[in-house]
Amino acid sequence: MEQAILRINNISGQLTGKCPFKAHGGEVGKCPYKVGGISGQNLDQSKAWSLINVTAGNVESVTPIKVLVTGAAGQIAYSLMFMIASGQMFGPHQPVILHLLDIPKMADALKGVVMELQDCSYPLLHSVVATTDIQTAFLHINVAILVGAFPRGPGMQRKDLLKVNVSIFKEQGEALNKYASRGVKVLVVGNPANTNALTALMKASDLPTSNFSALTRLDQNRAQSMISEKVGVNVDNVRNVIIWGNHSQTQVPDVNHGYILNCPNRGLIEPIQSSVNDDKWLNEQFIPLVQNRGATVIAARKLSSAASAANAIVGHVRDWLLGTKDGEHVSMAVYSDGSYNVPKGLIFSFPVTCRNGQWSIVQGLKINSSTQQKIDATTKELQEEKETAMSFLN
Repeated sequence: MEQAILRINNISGQLTGKCPFKAHGGEVGKCPYKVGGISGQNLDQSKAWSLINVTAGNVESVTPIKVLVTGAAGQIAYSLMFMIASGQMFGPHQPVILHLLDIPKMADALKGVVMELQDCSYPLLHSVVATTDIQTAFLHINVAILVGAFPRGPGMQRKDLLKVNVSIFKEQGEALNKYASRGVKVLVVGNPANTNALTALMKASDLPTSNFSALTRLDQNRAQSMISEKVGVNVDNVRNVIIWGNHSQTQVPDVNHGYILNCPNRGLIEPIQSSVNDDKWLNEQFIPLVQNRGATVIAARKLSSAASAANAIVGHVRDWLLGTKDGEHVSMAVYSDGSYNVPKGLIFSFPVTCRNGQWSIVQGLKINSSTQQKIDATTKELQEEKETAMSFLN
């Protein structure tokens, strides 16, 4: 497929957003910070990645960032790219150039996606490069969102799935190493996401390991939504839920360090455990509900999560590149440095804070014995996946 290029004039846009709350610790207490909303995205230049413009003005004078989406004709990407183009990922003052990659048999569908993007007339969408050529797709990109992967079919063993995807992410890691910007930020979404991210990282040896991550934000969002429903509060008030480990059924949802704003009354904060007040539900129902949510969605709609996955991708990248809110952490699968006794060299989901395009693993959290056992199990699974993937890679 010849690359298709779409150009749209830029006009500054405005979005509205809520002022983030600051809260410290998990004890019930009076919130010392003003509760209220402000206009705009409340973007802080001191927290944002240097390539992101957060200042209002004429966006035509702002250098667009190049964002690659693979599997671009698929259902997750279809939900995602319109969110990117509208400013939901990088804010209302940062133009983008979308690079869209898919396999040759999806070339016609990709042309249709380009037409729809054109028909939306997004002010922040500078241009679109739609292609089936990997060099064209990866050339000089600043952000790579690797959605495309080989899906697990009926009767397919996990080992067979890993073998196929190692081939895909080996090629994409090499392309990142050869063609992408040296500061490129990489988010792997296609499953098995943690090990696919590790495969790409291993083949992009010239790039920092800190540039790679895998998506567990969807699991975090699912967990927070379930807690909000259980307690009867707005989901935006549920903070610091953690997902440890693998994006699989061994993932470890952890609310032990989370809290709820404006609970039990406005201006107060309360630990999630105290608000739920049902340890049996937290331990026996909540965790498997989160772990199996993806399968439950498939059983209901006969298709995997798409819009919710796209929303999670936006949240993951936005927090990574624009910075996390004060007093909050988010879950990202990143390259382990040995924190919490997780072996170095795994892509493992940790609680992190982000500033200036860099993530930092939150340190010093106390892990109870029940949670530790689950973390050990997900660690074991990731080690086994790594060994299998490396056997194919080598």
